[in-house]
This record gives sequence, structure tokens and C-alpha cells, in this order.
Amino acid sequence: MRELIRPVVVAPMAGGPSTPALVDAAGAAGATGFLAAGYKTPQAVEDELRAVGGAYGLNIFVPGPPPGDVDAVVRYRELLQPEAARYGVELPALRLTDDDHFAAKVELAIAYAVPLVSFTFGVPDRAVVSALRQAGSRVLITVTSAGEARRGVAAGADALIAQGGPAGGHSATTSPATFVGDTTTLDVLAAVKSEVPVVAAGGVAGAADVERLLAAGAIAVQCGTAFLLADEAGTRPAQRDFMTAGRATGTVVTRAFTGQPARALRNRFTDTYTAAAPIGYPAVHHLTAPIRAAAAQAADADGINLWAGTGFRSARSGTTAALVARLMPGSQS
Repeated sequence: MRELIRPVVVAPMAGGPSTPALVDAAGAAGATGFLAAGYKTPQAVEDELRAVGGAYGLNIFVPGPPPGDVDAVVRYRELLQPEAARYGVELPALRLTDDDHFAAKVELAIAYAVPLVSFTFGVPDRAVVSALRQAGSRVLITVTSAGEARRGVAAGADALIAQGGPAGGHSATTSPATFVGDTTTLDVLAAVKSEVPVVAAGGVAGAADVERLLAAGAIAVQCGTAFLLADEAGTRPAQRDFMTAGRATGTVVTRAFTGQPARALRNRFTDTYTAAAPIGYPAVHHLTAPIRAAAAQAADADGINLWAGTGFRSARSGTTAALVARLMPGSQS
């Protein structure tokens, strides 16, 4: 594992930021980069797998059950109608189930013998883990609690990713009703330590944070927010502008965009809808998709999901190589 997972891991960031160029640049700089399969078609994932090489990873979403409270999702759809009118789009009919082409993406990982395959939103079946390992992959499962960690180890994971509450983007929690993002990464790391290696993720602002987590027992530290402004990242221009112009004032854990708790920079959308948003991934994700697409097209950062962790103020523009160097243990940057 240690020959594949370098001290700094560039996190998979679904929705655009993770690109083959970012992954390859991370590898060249001495880090480990991950592609993000989430939201993509199998063909798009395969195109990206063909474009990368070396020690890299692929992250896959584990499908979950449909929303438990469909009526809450229906009410949320009605609440979003003014947003649809604002951006001139139609809200889609409810789409309560969607496995994000899970089986096809696992098959691609097997076919391409992806060196590292990570999962989030749940623990895959042991048969899936076994098939990936037989193909030569090492499997990592993202967890937020001791219980999730035990299930991950039981499924045959080679390593765990301990995701703390400060992490940007979606939480991997399997208990979305109670997740508020108040558990530190050090606390999660301590809670999930087991007989398999653990990568720590969440709230990293600089090399001192990386060193602290490594000293606490992590074999590596996964960072996403630190690379949102990388030259090679596919981060939307509206988010880049929001961050570089100093408009970002803080983060909030919200279900407003997707129905799954996720940490984002506060904007008009999070302020308006966080309190009302139901649990309901991926149904809520599909409901807000046309709104977010139209807002992005209009370069309106107040209508899109600005995923970012609590370390967002330390994010810098520059090459991936320079950003990796700032995070490496011993860096004075």
C-alpha cells in the first residue's frame, strides 16, 4: 500500500474539479491522485482511465436505498419552484433511485486494474471488494465512524479513509439524519484505527496539519479543498471567482443540493434551503441539477454547490506541483 499511497493524496472531487491532468500532475509531484467516477457515465469514466497512468485511484459511489420520506422530497420540489423560475428551467419529475452505474464502474476498475479503488456513501459487498483485489486493485473504503470502519474491514478493505467533519464535499456517513460535521479528523482517525492502514481526510490547511495527522497514525492525508484552485483542476469558474475574490466567509454542512450532508461554502442557496432540505440522495441531486447547471452557465455562484472544507482560506492558485509541495511534511510554505 505504501508504494501506491504517498503522504499526500489528492482527493476525488466529483462534479468537475478532478481531471486526468490533475491526477497525473499529482503523481508527477510525488502525491497520489484520484479520479472521481461520481455522476459520470461509464464511457466518460473509461475515457479518463485511458488518460492517466502510474499510481492513481478511482472513487466510486456506493448506491443506497431510496428516500425514506418521499413526501418530504415532494415538498422540497415545490419549495424549489422559485429557483427554477429564477434560472428559467423546469424541475424534473422525482427520480427516487439511481445506482450511478455502480456495476459498470466496478467492471471498468477491474478491466483497467486500477491500482487504488475507493468507495464512499457506504460499504460495497465483500464480493465486489474480492473481485477488485483479484484484479490487482487495492480497495479503500471511506468511513466516518467506528461502526462504518468495522463494516469496511469485514468487507475486506485494504485500507480505510477516515473522513472528519471538516472535510469539503459530501460526507461518507451512512447516518445522514444525525450528521452535523462536528467531529474532528483526529477524532475520527482515533475512532477507526484498526488492523488495516488508515488515510486521514478533512480540514487540512497546510503541511503542519499533514504532519499532525501522520504523527497520529495515518499512513497518508487526503486533501481536496487545497487543490480546488489548481491550474489542472476542472473547478467551475464561478467557484474559482467566488474563492479568489474573497467572497467566501465560511462553510456549512447542507443537504440542500443533493439530499446527502455535504460541506460547502455558504451562499444564497445554502442560506435559503439548508433548514428545509430533506434526506434524499440522489433524488434531491436530480431535482437541483438543472438549477445548478443554469447557475453555473450564468456564472452565478449563489446558485451552485461550492463544495469546500473548513481549510478553504488556505487554498491557493498555482500548479498542482507547487500545491503538493506546500503540503508535504517538512514544507515551510
